[in-house]
Amino acid sequence: MARRKRSGSGAWVVEHEQDPFVRKARDEGFRSRAAYKLAEIDRRDRLIRPGMQVVDLGAAPGGWSQYVAAQIKGKGRIVAVDLLAMLPIRGVESIQGDFTDAKVVERVIDGLLNRQSDLVLSDMAPNISGIAVADQARVYALCELALQFSQRALRPGGVVLIKVFQGDGFEDLRRRMRVQFKRVVVRKPQASRARSKELYLLATGYQ
Repeated sequence: MARRKRSGSGAWVVEHEQDPFVRKARDEGFRSRAAYKLAEIDRRDRLIRPGMQVVDLGAAPGGWSQYVAAQIKGKGRIVAVDLLAMLPIRGVESIQGDFTDAKVVERVIDGLLNRQSDLVLSDMAPNISGIAVADQARVYALCELALQFSQRALRPGGVVLIKVFQGDGFEDLRRRMRVQFKRVVVRKPQASRARSKELYLLATGYQ
């Protein structure tokens, strides 16, 4: 799925290059620093284990799928989807397409091979225009799609982790998730930059 536009300024480049999670990702072979966001949440909440069927929405460049593949140890299935092309990862079925397109959603459902998913991950985010109201609406449109997909794809007791941003729409989404899941908590991993409004809603026990 499309990502927020990055500033071309020299200041951003310097900050990025000095980011310890960027350096760690390069040293450890992860495609993005985002892998450490999922890793921290997984350590805390014990989300991923061998044998699981996992869907990774907004997967490119593949940091989350890499991490999941390492945790399930070849015993399970990962279906990853993104608007952008993604280099192959062993054990991951990659689908390139726009998740806002119903046909792409059906391709992902078909990729589950008639088996319900244990875990749905969504790191989707839109390109940011700079118009706050419009950008926030796009963010929560994607959150809504991820939640709707989870309702179709998850097994009873399943788990969903969705990236959100603080602001309009956050409390409404959390309330609706609490109706459908036994437990909903907010996570802000250390690898999320402190100034970012990025949060993750983790919902467990799908009913």
